[in-house]
Amino acid sequence: MSESTRTDITEGGHVNTAWKLGLTALERFGVVIAFIALFAYNAITQPETFLKPENLRNLLNQNADIGVIAVGMTLVIIAGGIDLSVGAVMAFAAAVGLITMNSIFEGSMNETLAVIIGLAIGIGLGAACGLLNGLLVTIGRIPAFIVTLAGLIGFRSVTLAIAEGGEIRAADGLTALQTFGRGGFEIPGVLDYYDQPVIFYWNILIFFAVVIAGQLLLSRTRLGRHFIAVGSNEVAARYSGIAVNRVRTWSYVLVGACAGIAALMSLTRMNSVSSSGVGHLAELDAIAAVVIGGTAMTGGRGRVWGTMLGVLILIMISNMLTLADVEVYWQGFVKGVIIILAVLIQRGKAN
Repeated sequence: MSESTRTDITEGGHVNTAWKLGLTALERFGVVIAFIALFAYNAITQPETFLKPENLRNLLNQNADIGVIAVGMTLVIIAGGIDLSVGAVMAFAAAVGLITMNSIFEGSMNETLAVIIGLAIGIGLGAACGLLNGLLVTIGRIPAFIVTLAGLIGFRSVTLAIAEGGEIRAADGLTALQTFGRGGFEIPGVLDYYDQPVIFYWNILIFFAVVIAGQLLLSRTRLGRHFIAVGSNEVAARYSGIAVNRVRTWSYVLVGACAGIAALMSLTRMNSVSSSGVGHLAELDAIAAVVIGGTAMTGGRGRVWGTMLGVLILIMISNMLTLADVEVYWQGFVKGVIIILAVLIQRGKAN
């Protein structure tokens, strides 16, 4: 072999190695780079509005419920499934939770206790809906797409029937919901436009708490490792002694519980439930955040902290589109394009 040939091979090897290292870095930190770039762009182009503490707080608060759903969606997709019913489950849980609160409160029970019971029932109902989906997928052997598509239609229909196609409002005098929704803790030294302390709302804190819990579950627990194993190779996981059906069912229970938590976050923020509006297209936003965050749609690989950044990226994109006077009807189209691009990028990484 000539010296020039050996040199070409060596240089080619270096190029391939550098290319692989670049792809690995993009896979690990691409979502971080995208987040920093979008944040910088917004900060430069609209510094007087975007960087205001109350604006950042409000953007987070308005999307914290979607962020919680996205965490649950991350777990179910990593385990090899998908859930299209989360938005409808969110509406169903919110409606039943509020009706329960109203009924108990009007029955002369303590207001705080009525709210706690209603919140617990809403979260439990969300988990129960997830359990039903999981059992139909695992025991019934029906494809997850079909089961959760039926859930999307069915749970929304039940919610519309309960509310008679309209809106359910909190009972007069039931102020604990608004108190919780507008409550939080003051950020030291941070003032808004009116020189008032900026309140860090409880819903934002719940979102970050769910992110931390989801990441710890995925990376530090046996159940999280089983999610990854089942999503990576179901047959190999079964031969390894993993109860595949049980693990996959748990993923649906958790995403259902997250939908229930999100329902009550929306409820405390709005103090009412719109049977057609609550959770509308929440599944699209959640899936978009998951794929942007680097979770593989084929299962077996993903990270909850990446999903959190995916949620923040979607918030900034929506903010950019709104300030650019893009009609809200087009924003769903943009999110759909983002999902396609993210999946194409993942396919490129796999190749």
